[in-house]
Amino acid sequence: MEKRVGSVLIVVTEKENVSKLNTVLSQHGDIIVGRMGLNLGLPGAQVISLVVHGTTDRISSLTGKVGKLKGFEVKSVLSKYAEEDGVENEVAEH
Repeated sequence: MEKRVGSVLIVVTEKENVSKLNTVLSQHGDIIVGRMGLNLGLPGAQVISLVVHGTTDRISSLTGKVGKLKGFEVKSVLSKYAEEDGVENEVAEH
């Protein structure tokens, strides 16, 4: 199955469910390449940025579960870079 490289941005608007968020992130740890959290110093403006590498189904599973949690907004962007059956550096055609 084709794997993609992408980025996921999570805006934390309420901190009450952070433990639930961490559980979801742990469940998807196999596709998370990097994670960075930033406090912008504004109320409701904490962000978590993820770099992901996985199938579109797996990335969608992550963003869907985060999106269902109260207190979080999530957006994702996937590159055209694709890896299929061990073949790297292909650009998916859309």
